[in-house]
Amino acid sequence: MENLQHKMSLENSAKIILKDCMALKNNESCLVVTDSKLKPIGNIIYKTALKISKNSKLIFTNIPKTHGAEPPADIAKEMLKYNVVLLATAKSLSHTKSRENASKKGARIASMPSITIDMMKRALNVNFYKIKELNKKLISKLKGKNNIRIITKKGTDAEFYLKGRKWVSDDGIYTKKRTFGNLPAGEIFIAPLEYKTNGVIISDANIDKNRRIENIKIEIKDGFISKIEGGRISNKFKKLLKYKLYKNVAELGIGTNYKAKITGNILEDEKVSGTCHIAFGNNKHFGGKVDVPFHRDFVIKNPTIYADDVLIMKYGRFNF
Repeated sequence: MENLQHKMSLENSAKIILKDCMALKNNESCLVVTDSKLKPIGNIIYKTALKISKNSKLIFTNIPKTHGAEPPADIAKEMLKYNVVLLATAKSLSHTKSRENASKKGARIASMPSITIDMMKRALNVNFYKIKELNKKLISKLKGKNNIRIITKKGTDAEFYLKGRKWVSDDGIYTKKRTFGNLPAGEIFIAPLEYKTNGVIISDANIDKNRRIENIKIEIKDGFISKIEGGRISNKFKKLLKYKLYKNVAELGIGTNYKAKITGNILEDEKVSGTCHIAFGNNKHFGGKVDVPFHRDFVIKNPTIYADDVLIMKYGRFNF
């Protein structure tokens, strides 16, 4: 009985993805890209897609070392042929030329890097239209604001400049041509101006393989990481920073998913309501100028956020 309920729960989540989020129709085509690590989830989504559209296909890709690395050329080419593309992969294909090219061709795309079965059953069981309205309201409060300051009790104090850049809503509703986002969804994000960010970030939502929380201190000067302090996770991150542009402050985001929780999986962690996140590396595909095969996020819990001195969030609670 428990196995049957488990299977039905996963199938229900897959239906939410395909029907509510993507609006897949029986006369459309659907491509599911997965890999050896996420094969069970890829299979569930593919089998559910087949019940809606017979023109559905499942393909496997390799697992690169970092998020943002391009998939093999044959997979990039295949992504151009479908109405709906679902990326259930261990490493994110969100910030790649391949994904951007498929979007430009008209595909509706959802990326699910490192998604887990638990995450599918919980964080996808939300009212995405409620999240859409919250995102819309939040962006309206931030529209036209050029300076963002984030502070926390743990020591975060950083300023970002946004003039000329636009906030993007990732609300889980990808029913129109060329729409793209992550699943589970629930955030707004922006590419801050290059060379302008300064301050200190204390990321306090990093969970290691032993389920211990590690705080990471990242110092930023003129838009680039200048110093990193912490434990094993921070040391591992340092080793990935092979080039200066990998240290670029790429993204500022605010979580809005009311069912998401901190699990150690960045796909969900960055969506948690009451958090914000900072990413480094690539931002070319959402309004920035840096195009490198690298993108890494760090989450900050319970921030206080000011936009041009207007209070937007206090200790993780929206001020509206």
